[in-house]
Parts: sequence; structure tokens; C-alpha cells
Amino acid sequence: MGTMRLSSMMVLLLQLQVVILLLGQEIGKVSSTLYKVGDLDSWGIPIDAKVYSKWPKSHSFKIGDSLLFLYPPSEDSLIQVTPSNFKSCNTKDPILYMNDGNSLFNLTQNGTFYFTSGHPGHCLKYQKLLVSVGTFSAEADAFSPSSSADADAPSYQNAFGSIPLSQKSSSPSSLISAFSIIVASLACAVVGAIM
Repeated sequence: MGTMRLSSMMVLLLQLQVVILLLGQEIGKVSSTLYKVGDLDSWGIPIDAKVYSKWPKSHSFKIGDSLLFLYPPSEDSLIQVTPSNFKSCNTKDPILYMNDGNSLFNLTQNGTFYFTSGHPGHCLKYQKLLVSVGTFSAEADAFSPSSSADADAPSYQNAFGSIPLSQKSSSPSSLISAFSIIVASLACAVVGAIM
């Protein structure tokens, strides 16, 4: 009977190791990043016309990441538009309209996404953003502003201060560590029950 318990325990521990290995691989894939758009205090008319065209080039966006647009809801909004409407700053018939001041856009597929302010005249003052998910698009250069915005253009700088969320929404190593502790506790409980 003791040999049967020992072999059952060994099979159970082997199965547990396989589960840990498979789940550990999946947990490593779950990492996503929350980006505060432009790394600015808020989404608004930029002082530097190239802020929103430069910012995406310094990041590698992937499926699962999110873009956070912060702005005073009484003074601005966010719309997702088509490429031609992005280029011409046509804000009519947007794909998506948000005006809550705390707009979160989840990147759920590869491709290029076009955003601008829904407030009249803001797009013409370079408050627009092109984000490519997967690989960087050369198309972004074609839409970059060639001249600087008006120096007297209003800005919503420091409207919200810093965001209380961490940039990384999950860390694979911390998830794996927490999962390992739980599995080790379960393994101890199983071994205790068998003996």
C-alpha cells in the first residue's frame, strides 16, 4: 500500500509540474502596457506640432496594450477616424467618439489607428495621433506635420497631473512568482493528504 501511495504521489507531482510549465508559458504572454498618450499630462493642442507624430515612434505597440487619453471633458473629446479623414482633419462621421475625459482605447488587432480631437479646429492645430500596432508604419511619416503649431495655441498641460496607474498593467515575473507560491502550497497540501 505504501508503494501505491508513493507512485500515485509521484504521478500527481509530475502532472502538477506539467501544468505549472504550461501555465507559466501562458502567463508570460499576458503582459500588456497602458500608455498615457504623448506621455503628457493631458490630450490637447500640442505646443510642439510634432509631439503626437514623434511619440508613437518611440514605442512598440502590441495587441493587448491600451492608450489612455486624458482631457477636460467640457473642453475636448476624442474620435477615431479613417486615414483620409485624419489627413484632411475631417471630424464628421467618426468611427468612434468618446468625451468622458478619461478615454481608454484597447489595441485589439494589428493595424494602424487614427485619432484626433472631436473639437472643431483642434485637429488643424496638430491634436491628432496615428498609432501602428504590430510593426511601425512608414505611413506615419506621411502624416507628420511639416511646420510648427501656432505659439499662441491653447494647451491643456498639467490639467490632470500624473496618473495613479502604473505603466505596466501586469508583470510576467510577478505573476509567475505568485502562481508558483500557490502551486507550491497546493502541492504541500496534496502530499499531506496522501501521507
